[in-house]
Amino acid sequence: MEVPLPAAATPSRRDVLVRRVRLLVAATITYNVAEAAVALTAGAAASSTALIGFGLDSVVEVCSAAAVAWQFSAREEAVRHARERRTLRLVALSFFALAAYVAVDATRELLGAGEAAPSPVGMALAALSLLVMPALSMAQRRAGTELGSASAVADSRQTLLCAWLSAALLVGLLLNATLGWSWADPLAALVIAAVAVREGLSAWRGDGCCNPAAGLAALREPAAPGGCCGDGCRC
Repeated sequence: MEVPLPAAATPSRRDVLVRRVRLLVAATITYNVAEAAVALTAGAAASSTALIGFGLDSVVEVCSAAAVAWQFSAREEAVRHARERRTLRLVALSFFALAAYVAVDATRELLGAGEAAPSPVGMALAALSLLVMPALSMAQRRAGTELGSASAVADSRQTLLCAWLSAALLVGLLLNATLGWSWADPLAALVIAAVAVREGLSAWRGDGCCNPAAGLAALREPAAPGGCCGDGCRC
């Protein structure tokens, strides 16, 4: 027996989702401002390219979330829709800027420009972010997907990227602190840069979220290339 698809979100439900996205974006900005301050300070003290790159990623995340906040500050749905593509472009450009800086600095460190010292503060920060960021990302992704907002989903992916970067950073810092593998720090930074480029390209193409009803329908049929997957996102 075929299960009927849920109806599209009602206006009242959409209002709830818009408010939820605003709150999640505000929480993301608040956390990332604190994260950036700690990471950049600790990174400078330890001469850690990976930790500085992580701090810069937090700054990028603040810019990305601020762009989404600007989009969702409009009360009229038509205005929010009109701002969607511009918001995606800002998110993508922020990814590219991060990747360029981190890649250059990490390459310099690998070639012998400097060696990172152990950073207990950086390891604690990475572990905390590894707990906080996935929860924020999942909540925003769900709201953005149901709302049909590509920019909200793209920003949630950037928040999730922060979680993956936290893992890479933690591994790099631990290897440097315990085994003295100084090359692990810039290597972790290059992982950060590579993932940032991938996510930037995805945001530039608008591979975020399509119509929620189309995404639900795709649960029943294989998605065509470039079509909607089961979670409402581009394949």
